[in-house]
Amino acid sequence: MPDPDEGVPATLDLPTLFSNAAPCVLEIGFGNGDALVSMAATAPETNFLGVEVHEPGIGHCLLAIERLELNNVRLIAQDAVELLRDRLTAGSLQGVHLYFPDPWPKKRHHKRRLVQPDFMALLATRIRPHGYFHVATDWPDYAEHIQTVLAGQTKFAGEQQSSNEHQRPLTRFEARGQRLGHPIWEAIYVRQADA
Repeated sequence: MPDPDEGVPATLDLPTLFSNAAPCVLEIGFGNGDALVSMAATAPETNFLGVEVHEPGIGHCLLAIERLELNNVRLIAQDAVELLRDRLTAGSLQGVHLYFPDPWPKKRHHKRRLVQPDFMALLATRIRPHGYFHVATDWPDYAEHIQTVLAGQTKFAGEQQSSNEHQRPLTRFEARGQRLGHPIWEAIYVRQADA
């Protein structure tokens, strides 16, 4: 399978990458890409950048992008923190989607959870003012953890429940959580303007 980000320079110039200056939304850990592709198909005025490390999921998503002839989606095979830290510039993102990340349910593994104070501080530099962070999980313990982390972040406004503006399709992990009877929690946090 070809490397989806082969030939992409170290620092991404998103307007060049997409051949337009439309707002860009990053989806972290898009899985097989069904939700990412669905959002891109219904919002052609927005660019979508997906980051994932699972190669079969990337391949599935590439096939869907080609089948639907989508021009507003690009994929990166890389660790999300590395992408945010090393390849995206300050204020380059309109939003970030994090849907049903690995909950690392065992207490000794909680430090591996993606949503941590350092991660949110990094996101605050990459999301432009008035942009957003949209997060969803089916693990109540992780939802509480996210709320605690975000409560300590001055760059993000208080939690808001998902609105019609940010409708999203059902994800594979969400459907699995629903089958298991897990409650679904999601919120949108707005990046505050710099003082």
